[in-house]
Amino acid sequence: MLLTATTTATESVSAFTPADRNTANRITGLISRVMQQTDDLVIVLEYLGKDGSVTRRVVSPIRFVGTDRFLALCLSREEPRQFRLSQCRNVRVDLAARYTMPVELQTVSE
Repeated sequence: MLLTATTTATESVSAFTPADRNTANRITGLISRVMQQTDDLVIVLEYLGKDGSVTRRVVSPIRFVGTDRFLALCLSREEPRQFRLSQCRNVRVDLAARYTMPVELQTVSE
């Protein structure tokens, strides 16, 4: 079932751990749905970077890269980036019309 541009996207997924396949499947499902409606929807998530900082990102997913990563246009960095599913948390769908590039990159925690 596709979300429509008028849908208030309230479905979200909290923390993700590699051992939690149910959560991984829910995140993958959300990303897949947004990939089908890239003009209307985006993914908002918190991402754990290599340096240990957590940032809030708004991304437009492009495709999956294997089973553990996805390629997306990061609206903060204004370029394609790869995101590891295991580093994502608080993943939710939102309306693309609410965002204009560049979206401010917000640090959630260090």
